[in-house]
Amino acid sequence: MASARRIYLAAFPEGMPTTEHLKLEEVPVPAPAEGQVLLRVIYLSLDPYMRGRMSPVRSYASHINPGDTMVGGTVCEVMESRLEGFAPGDIVLAGAGWQTHALSDGTGLRKLDPARGPLSAALGVLGMPGFTAYAGLLEHGRPKAGETVVVSAASGAVGQVVGQMARILGCRAVGVAGAEDKCRYVTETLGFDAAVNYRDADFPEQLAAACPDGVDVYFENVGGAVFDAVLPLMNDFGRIPVCGRIAHYNDSAPPPGPDRLPAAMGLVLTRRLTFRGFLQFDHLDRWEDFMRDMGGWLAEGRVQYREEIVDGLENAVEAFQGLLTGRNRGKLVIRVGEDPAAR
Repeated sequence: MASARRIYLAAFPEGMPTTEHLKLEEVPVPAPAEGQVLLRVIYLSLDPYMRGRMSPVRSYASHINPGDTMVGGTVCEVMESRLEGFAPGDIVLAGAGWQTHALSDGTGLRKLDPARGPLSAALGVLGMPGFTAYAGLLEHGRPKAGETVVVSAASGAVGQVVGQMARILGCRAVGVAGAEDKCRYVTETLGFDAAVNYRDADFPEQLAAACPDGVDVYFENVGGAVFDAVLPLMNDFGRIPVCGRIAHYNDSAPPPGPDRLPAAMGLVLTRRLTFRGFLQFDHLDRWEDFMRDMGGWLAEGRVQYREEIVDGLENAVEAFQGLLTGRNRGKLVIRVGEDPAAR
């Protein structure tokens, strides 16, 4: 292990990030000091929030600076340990970022049990995206049996869990996705009641037909034209957990067209709507509940999930571009190194 690789932020992007902004370089493999472990990255999670970490605009988390390794959740193997409680061969969840090797002092490390299922699931349905769906829907959507729940980016890492949970809770689940095969996956595999392609010219009319009783909960992942179509369908006292707005992450100027805010605020008032932005780490007190419930639903076959695994750290930037444009199918993961389960 003479050398390692990392992808670092070379410059803040305006619009879509490219290899001019996220550069790959070779670096020495670091040596752990006393109280540290050396980690080998197996899987790297790619998630929409990462786009915000590349911007100097104030957000819920501080941005990274040019020269910093790009951040990200990872599944890693402990290669060398000088930290009590960790031994070579341990598999851990870590925030090692976009690199092949990293040092850790143990902060935030969580051991994983490979017997519980694919290691990559710890970055998806049994990790941050799954917990985001769980906390957002239960804490802020508060769906009741018989209500209609609409979720955008319905075939993605978060959306696919939201809709299946809605069905488990006795709700009508309607998904919005950007391709016909995604819509078929949402209904035929995940069991949503309906799915609508937002790229269709008559999308608003199709969505209204799929929600004959209006919308009680809209789990917002996208913004843009999807939000514009859902908002008029919201029922009185509807709830809108705001998880993301991926349609706007690469905006370098305000969206074109008239100012829609006054009309939107009018609906907020007259229909007594509740908007609630949330972050999954606001609800870590529900983590054990999530692991119990989601683990049980997976074991019973009540929750299905799809992953798209891309091989090679060198392909992370292109894969991330695909994530921001909806090219991926399911939870997007980079296989950075060998999975011990494949040995």
